[in-house]
Amino acid sequence: MEHRHPPCIILMADDDPEDCMLARTAFEASGLEGEIRFVEDGLELIDYFRNGGPRPHLILLDLNMPRLDGRKALAEIKSDSALQDIPVVILTTSRNEKDVKFCLDTGACDFKTKPVELEDWIEIIAGSVNSHCT
Repeated sequence: MEHRHPPCIILMADDDPEDCMLARTAFEASGLEGEIRFVEDGLELIDYFRNGGPRPHLILLDLNMPRLDGRKALAEIKSDSALQDIPVVILTTSRNEKDVKFCLDTGACDFKTKPVELEDWIEIIAGSVNSHCT
């Protein structure tokens, strides 16, 4: 019998519309149950929680965004006792070792470089859901 995850809410913070479209397409193509929601930057991410948005099972977080970047948003989420247990996967173009160290030390559960191909997006989205949405 196939193991199925319960419906999963993924919240993705990213200011790149093309990456958001690829993530949505990858989520739909993976056959996962649930939904993927989007905010454009760290301020919108924090406001999502302040305004009572549905609690996500997983946050996909870009680092380089306007207004409030992903590093600061990650630190704010992980310092909030009501949010700190939500898994955060960093999904960014950065390959900077300082970023990797900072994010993992701050509480991110994974650090992934944004792929180019849809197949790689599907692998990252499905892998993140399988690892963190139980």
